[in-house]
Amino acid sequence: MPRARYKTLVDRFANDIASGALPPGTRLPTHRQLAEQEGLALVTASRVYAELETMGLISGETGRGTFVREIALPLSHGVDQQAAVAGVLDLNFNYPALPGQAETLRTGLRQLALSGDLEALLRYQPHAGRGHERACMARHVRERGLQVNSDELLIVSGAQHGLAVTASALLKPGDVIAVDALTYSGFKVIAEAHRLEMLPIPLTDAGPDLDALEKLCRTRRVKAVYAMPTLHNPMGWVLGLPWRERLVVIAREHDLMLIEDAAYAFLASEPPTPLRTLAPELTVYVSGFSKNVATGLRVGFVVAPMPWVPAIERAIRATTWNTPGVMTALVCNWIEDGTVARLEAEKRQDAMQRQTLARKVLAGLSIIGHPASYFLWVVLPEDARADQVAMELLALNVAVSTAEPFAISNPVPHAIRLALGSVDAVTLYDALHKVRQVIGNYGG
Repeated sequence: MPRARYKTLVDRFANDIASGALPPGTRLPTHRQLAEQEGLALVTASRVYAELETMGLISGETGRGTFVREIALPLSHGVDQQAAVAGVLDLNFNYPALPGQAETLRTGLRQLALSGDLEALLRYQPHAGRGHERACMARHVRERGLQVNSDELLIVSGAQHGLAVTASALLKPGDVIAVDALTYSGFKVIAEAHRLEMLPIPLTDAGPDLDALEKLCRTRRVKAVYAMPTLHNPMGWVLGLPWRERLVVIAREHDLMLIEDAAYAFLASEPPTPLRTLAPELTVYVSGFSKNVATGLRVGFVVAPMPWVPAIERAIRATTWNTPGVMTALVCNWIEDGTVARLEAEKRQDAMQRQTLARKVLAGLSIIGHPASYFLWVVLPEDARADQVAMELLALNVAVSTAEPFAISNPVPHAIRLALGSVDAVTLYDALHKVRQVIGNYGG
């Protein structure tokens, strides 16, 4: 059987892109122009471009056209991979640490070694955590404005695990979940793994558009909303109380589950009331100790309505059985002796200083962010393409994230997210100047 004509054309484009005959940023003919040039039906020309886009070789942008991608930049380039290459300045993945934290760990391990409970830590733990440790974390959570009993809190292996077991326990393949059009990349991975249908909530300058969400709920059977009302990743928003109250009204009217991701909430001083407090009967609150203490701890917690707790506990059993006892004990000791509160306060100050530095170096660029967050969203000039900007920065040994890992819908905006918390201040200053230099070449 002769090979389909469109497949031959796909191969020709792919070869030309790989060889450099069609360099990154090349604007390709429109669908109609391609059909006329190659003697194809319009639907076949569209199929050619669709396959090339699936292969990651081109991107189509409404109002701009179809362009060759920068294929030397990994498709997953962003927060889901660290810049592990020696000499690369990592502005794409946040793992904020403060001077002296290694000594804090050393001291904490010594204290743990002197405790009388070591033998218990060598055995399996209850799936949701030991009772006194759940109570310890519940007290910690109450200081954030949540009214929670310890039996509503389950200990998990980091916030990412908390989100995963929530999806596994409470949602099923095919369920529709409304997600901000730009959202945490890690939740996208979870939704795809659990075969959830993500529908984007359009964004306004002030945050996710709740009018659009309400219209969405009238046309589709939305099961849940994934939200980051306090220190949104990647936009840095802290959404006001009226926004939160209206979301709760919509959720109650349409019987929606709310999944509240609070991984970065500790950076916001006196934020509005959490969704969990406004609507405890329909909200799952997820956070952890990766950003406020250390990413290597992998300890987090899920707060859920009591009727949902058994299902989440079964999901913990199915995935990790229980959180490692040593890590959990270490975190609880640090909660009790004030170490967690101290680190949170110091990291808020550290994040503010880094934001101030970034805004000074990047003055004049279009940026979005919270004054005390560890990341900054940079909207690129009209003529700039995010993949090319990221590739040029990588050539200067600076790794950044494009908008693609965060985007739920097309077209993906030409923007980059800068993680500010993974290098020292002097290195950050140098890296930000390189970012300024590259974007400046496009008129930014």
